[in-house]
Amino acid sequence: MTTLVIRTLDESSAHLFDTMPDPLAFRAKHRLTRYRADWQRIAVRDGRTVARAAWWGRAEDPEPLVINWFDVAEGEAEAGAELLRTAPWQTGELELDLPSGWRADPRLRAAADIRAAAAHAAGYAPLVERFLYRWTPDQGLPERPGRLVFAPEPDDAVFFDLLRRIHSVTLDAHARRAIEQGGPDLAAQQELDVLRWLPSPRAWWRIARTPDGETAGIHIPARNPSGPCVGFIGVVPQQRGHGYAYDLLAECTHFLAGQGAEFIAAATDQTNAPMAAHFTTAGYPVVRERINFWAAPVVSAG
Repeated sequence: MTTLVIRTLDESSAHLFDTMPDPLAFRAKHRLTRYRADWQRIAVRDGRTVARAAWWGRAEDPEPLVINWFDVAEGEAEAGAELLRTAPWQTGELELDLPSGWRADPRLRAAADIRAAAAHAAGYAPLVERFLYRWTPDQGLPERPGRLVFAPEPDDAVFFDLLRRIHSVTLDAHARRAIEQGGPDLAAQQELDVLRWLPSPRAWWRIARTPDGETAGIHIPARNPSGPCVGFIGVVPQQRGHGYAYDLLAECTHFLAGQGAEFIAAATDQTNAPMAAHFTTAGYPVVRERINFWAAPVVSAG
């Protein structure tokens, strides 16, 4: 096999990123995403681009947050793995966004499988599969049940405590991984770090209480670098069983729509059936699916 050339792009060569077929429709998925040219890499063999990846974050970040575009040509899984292995950024997570129902289409499944094989060869292990949602005004605003009272809270310590309580009993795979690594405190801190990283105003964060003043949960209307999104929905364990997650989602949707949102992106783990049902009820259609991979720790032979 001929020599593989891997290069990191810049503004003058960014157009080379588009020199591959796009069977998984990443271009359509990321039409609103703004990538830094120097966070894009390609692998070329015999003048043909056989793998590409784009790392994503805020333009002002010193390093990217995640890999969220990864393409590999047929028969080039090792090239894709090498592209990831030799990257200068220590990104812990890779997102593979796929068309909804991709497993039923042999062509799409084959395209997903080779990308997954390359990610595995580069040291990434699958963590969870997720549903991606996109609300638009033509769906109509979800009905507000009116059972909870919402208020801002300026103290991050209060949100940390609530995140810790919420994640102490959770179906969320990212939080469960953090708990395995460092307990509920680490899960809460990681969530808080991501929420602080979002470019939307901190003043948008809301605590939900029952009419008698008991804390029910929190919702975080947000914007990421690509646009409006549901930043977080969580109900404390003591208040579960009432369907309050729907109330939080409905309020979050109304809040963002009131800020002029023309769409709202959201996601949940496919194994979180209650939250998936709430998204359906609130008028959020599934538009894509996602496999989240994370950089598996290296186990020493000694």
